[in-house]
Amino acid sequence: MQISPPKQLANYIKHYIFLENPEDMTKNLRLFADGNTGLIISADMKMRDEKDSNLPLSFFYGQPTKYKDLSTKGQFSLLAVVFQPYFFNLLFDVAAKDIKNEIVSASDILKDQLLPFQEKLDNKEDPQSIIAALNTYFMKLISTKNNPDSWLMKVQQYMLQNRGALSLKDLEHFTGYSERHIERKFEENIGISPKKYSTIIRLHHFLSLMKNSTDQNSIASLSYEAGYSDQSHLIREFKNTIGLTPGQYLKTENKLAVNFIEIPFT
Repeated sequence: MQISPPKQLANYIKHYIFLENPEDMTKNLRLFADGNTGLIISADMKMRDEKDSNLPLSFFYGQPTKYKDLSTKGQFSLLAVVFQPYFFNLLFDVAAKDIKNEIVSASDILKDQLLPFQEKLDNKEDPQSIIAALNTYFMKLISTKNNPDSWLMKVQQYMLQNRGALSLKDLEHFTGYSERHIERKFEENIGISPKKYSTIIRLHHFLSLMKNSTDQNSIASLSYEAGYSDQSHLIREFKNTIGLTPGQYLKTENKLAVNFIEIPFT
């Protein structure tokens, strides 16, 4: 279940995702970059990272530049709050580059403020009502903060509208700033370079084309439509980001979200 935030929060939150696993068994999951950061809220999830360490029930994840393999055991329900990429820097005054690829316990930043939402999940309350309560919480939180940097928002929208098919020179011409200034703003606010952000946007544009295509065998034509110079370029970028080929990604049966998928045991 994916739910958009109210208009007042759209500059901070991209969407909410409610996920539920009713099966009492171990699952291997893979999270990969979509250009955003986020918050996972759960009351019963037993999740471990690649080092087999327990993850907090609720945690923030910084801008991913590589995929993360996670595992869960038993039934769980969770809410993912997918943030706009500049959320951390704006609300918590944390440089995005400092938490790139990191997982941070929510209690380290918010203390016990998320406990009411964890309890609601534990009590199996309606996800819509929990999200409504989260909307109220986040609107109160942002009321004491500055508005997002309009310059950054315009650049982000420009890149999304062009589906990542832009060079640094294009951004320099669009903004009137030097390449170095643009790179510095991205590192501080989004956590990655403009080039890397463009790469992620283009890859997800290809994923949307692949999802909506009636001819799943036409990887070459879809890669060209997405702006790749050739199919080998796409496959290399795909494997670096997701760890799978496009064909393998298509065959994954349980896609919890576009960038959060179940990986079969090997």
